[in-house]
Amino acid sequence: MTRRRLSERFDLAVVGAGIVGLATALAGAKRGLRVLVIDRDAEANGASVRNFGFVTVTGQERGPMWARARRSREVWREVTAAADIPILQTGLWMTARRPESVDVLEAFMSTEMSEGCRLLSPAEARRRCPQLLAPDLLAVLESTQELRVESREAIPRLARWLHAKHGVVFSRNNAVHAIEPPDIHTSLGRLQATHVAVCPGDDFTGLYAQRLAKYSLRRCQLQMMRLADPGFRLPAALMSDLGLGRYHGYADLPIAAPLKARLANEQPSHLEHGVHLIVVQSADGSLVVGDSHHYATTPDPFSLQAVDQLILEEFRSSLGIEPPAAVERWTGTYASASDRPMLIDAPEPAVRVAIVTCGAGASTGFAIGEELITSLLDTGVTA
Repeated sequence: MTRRRLSERFDLAVVGAGIVGLATALAGAKRGLRVLVIDRDAEANGASVRNFGFVTVTGQERGPMWARARRSREVWREVTAAADIPILQTGLWMTARRPESVDVLEAFMSTEMSEGCRLLSPAEARRRCPQLLAPDLLAVLESTQELRVESREAIPRLARWLHAKHGVVFSRNNAVHAIEPPDIHTSLGRLQATHVAVCPGDDFTGLYAQRLAKYSLRRCQLQMMRLADPGFRLPAALMSDLGLGRYHGYADLPIAAPLKARLANEQPSHLEHGVHLIVVQSADGSLVVGDSHHYATTPDPFSLQAVDQLILEEFRSSLGIEPPAAVERWTGTYASASDRPMLIDAPEPAVRVAIVTCGAGASTGFAIGEELITSLLDTGVTA
């Protein structure tokens, strides 16, 4: 960004270039706003790129979060086509190895959230994926609602497209110290914008820290890994019984109680470390596998081999095959709250702060960006 551009006044400044920040920039640009995105890093390197790139609809919490996921998937489809972002997989296979899990899936199928879903028998699932060899497989919930991108490639491509197509200006390697609308004080000097959207990810001790303190936010650390190409293609992203006990769209159903009790008895170590299974496949055939969940104000930065083994154990049990060799491992963190999946706060009339507090940024971020822009421009909400 040139010094001349630094002196311009924008309609909207977005602080943070993760998925929620980019989604907000897109929503603002669609409303005809001149948009500036400010980020302290040269490229996105937080939760937005340290995840599965899995846009999950099925299993999202019933109500607003499920609706946000559906809307975000629609925008993802528009954006991936326009920005040349490959969709690597579509759909979800939720495998069930316990009778209690089948009960949950059958109850789920009777809800409005089962749109685009059906139950497969083990025989039908194995006809389509012979490598699904788990001997105790009882059923598979097949959803057509999901899509998957490679996050570490999709986020930079999305940013470049926003600049090229919508004229969004990016100021990288630039930290915001204070916001006094219309002035934004940064490490590269003063910027000006009529409206400001702060999308800080899990950095909630900086801007508006006192305001955010009332939400009792913590960080969630996760462990993930990339496994070598197993030599076959998965029919969709895969999840397992543990996900039925964790994802609210399933777990909040009354009939899920017996399953959660059985999981607590049979897999206490998995639950202690917040382990559940997601397996997605990349263009080169490699598998992105995870994950775990540890909560703290400042999580331990070190990954645990024992936790990776728990994830691989669930992989082995759910697919019935030995996991391929791990070729890459990493950790990530995201903001977490015990009483809400997201927040949009209004610290000042012209400012909004948006944080996804459940790890579903890729799945719901585009809808949240639209909600934020509506809050800024249309509702007249003040602090």
